[in-house]
Amino acid sequence: MKILIIRFSSIGDIVLTTPVIRCLKNQLPDVEIHYLTKAGFRAVLEANPYIDKLHFLQDDLQAVITTLQQEQFDYVIDLHHNLRTMRVKKALDRKSFSFNKLNIQKFIYTSLKLNVLPDVHIVDRYLETVKTLGVKNDGRGLDYFIPEKDKVKESDIPAGHLAGYIGVVIGAAHNTKKLPIHKLRELCAAIEHPIILLGGKEDRENGEQIASVDPHKIYNSCGKFNINESADLVRRAKLIITHDTGLMHIAAAFKKQIISIWGNTVPQFGMFPYYGTLSPQLPKDKLPYDIMEIRPLYCRPCSKIGYDKCPLGHFKCMEKISVAEIVNKVNLRINKQS
Repeated sequence: MKILIIRFSSIGDIVLTTPVIRCLKNQLPDVEIHYLTKAGFRAVLEANPYIDKLHFLQDDLQAVITTLQQEQFDYVIDLHHNLRTMRVKKALDRKSFSFNKLNIQKFIYTSLKLNVLPDVHIVDRYLETVKTLGVKNDGRGLDYFIPEKDKVKESDIPAGHLAGYIGVVIGAAHNTKKLPIHKLRELCAAIEHPIILLGGKEDRENGEQIASVDPHKIYNSCGKFNINESADLVRRAKLIITHDTGLMHIAAAFKKQIISIWGNTVPQFGMFPYYGTLSPQLPKDKLPYDIMEIRPLYCRPCSKIGYDKCPLGHFKCMEKISVAEIVNKVNLRINKQS
């Protein structure tokens, strides 16, 4: 049996599909798993041992379709479900199962502030697409595999951080999903532990502003490491503080305890940290994560994705989040690890 899984983007969404990949591979005899994504996300999946072959979308969708037609798939699992994936499915003309994005329900929630979404994590909704094949959730949570070449050398980490640090993810795809710089500076100044700032090249300048609070305690890694190297820094951290972004899901894949900060989006969209039911290294007496959000707030959620700036100009969903409360939750979790 040969199966094609499709998910074009983004980092977090792709990581959230990994239970589907693993469960298909482990539960169906002699199955061959292919995965179609954008070329820019090769690194996220290249070391995944459950994938037999990767295919990449670049500029020419028809060229990709032509290549895929030669594979003679038995099934297509569409975990993106947009116009391009519809073209792929039509061209391949194979039995397909498509993920329900619940766009109508999300529109009602963001427009009318009525939550009619099912209380089901997106991972479990992804797994619904393979239920007909007899595949079940194995409870093992998310996967993330780092190639050996991308493991961060100890010489690339400040000596003062080698004994342990807190990872603070300062980036996100949209500004309304990020704490403002002044809040991040206040937060990092108040945390009494070594900190590594995590983010991409686009976060480098903001990272410098935050690290200037205490350059010895705070190491700005933004833009210095690729996605797999950043994932390795997440893996090594004692705790991760993060916005609703891809590194949050990578942290959950490594079973890290997480302080998850939410602005204009909400956990009810089904994308809060996901660990599965079989995580023996996590605390038994409480959830392995804390959600930081302002509820109730009349204007939230204002978008299922995010904006460059607050549509109403006040940005209360992030400005009202208590730095002291975040620090308190950090200390409670760190102290339990000691």
